[in-house]
Amino acid sequence: MFRAAYENAAKKVDRDLVGTAPSRAQLHRWISGGLKRLPYTDHCRVLETMFPGWTADQLFGPCPDDLLPGECAPRAGRAPAPPRIRPARAADGPLSLLARDGPGPPLADVAAVFTTRAEFTYAMPPQVMFDDAEDIRAAGLSLNLLCQQYPDQRLRHLVESGTRLECLFLDPDGDAIKARECEEGYTDHYLSTLTKLNIEVLARVRDRLPAEARDRLSLAVYDETIRFGIVLIDGTTCVMQPYLPQARGVDSPTFLLRRDPGRAGLYNTFEQIYRELSERSRPV
Repeated sequence: MFRAAYENAAKKVDRDLVGTAPSRAQLHRWISGGLKRLPYTDHCRVLETMFPGWTADQLFGPCPDDLLPGECAPRAGRAPAPPRIRPARAADGPLSLLARDGPGPPLADVAAVFTTRAEFTYAMPPQVMFDDAEDIRAAGLSLNLLCQQYPDQRLRHLVESGTRLECLFLDPDGDAIKARECEEGYTDHYLSTLTKLNIEVLARVRDRLPAEARDRLSLAVYDETIRFGIVLIDGTTCVMQPYLPQARGVDSPTFLLRRDPGRAGLYNTFEQIYRELSERSRPV
């Protein structure tokens, strides 16, 4: 729908711009709030045609206090709608909507909730989250989001470019992972083998880095009952999953948190959990 609207606007601006609509990944970068600069001038021209009355600076700038992301400015003479929570509908797709139709109580940093990690990664592909990141800290079981769904070459490029990457794995030789395998019904050491493989993947990436960059990729293991999968990005974004009984990580609910510096929210809670786990971990 967005691409179709973009192409229609491009025809009005300059027919040479037809066919320049952003890719899915590019669009996600636009709406994630993490851009360091405005898109190319031609993109800005088309977007300003799509959204009359808004400049590109406003479209990509911080949301005004009286508006929520995705809401249009109130029209002159139109009274604002009373605040209310809008329930999720099937048509809303995988995102369990927590967006509100007007100002309301804070949601403790919760930006979105997905029924499973599969639905989360469909809506937020790893390259959208990680490509421009400067600091990534991840703790969980096997960390498949980083090790299996994000290419080795991209990881290496990230670290070479200055990104700091810290990964905490459940110890593949520990007691906690054996307990988790029993809970998920595995009898063939599947989780232990997968975790060892993923550690080897990142160790190989680290070994191929220039000497001056290797310290920016750190690996560690911990042997404790696993409760959450946590990914912290640039001190502002947290992807959190609880580990449910008898359910694989890919089938567990996934929470997307955006840190609100002005309020005490859940981001700080899970950052603290991560920090304490890191202090108790063993380097690899």
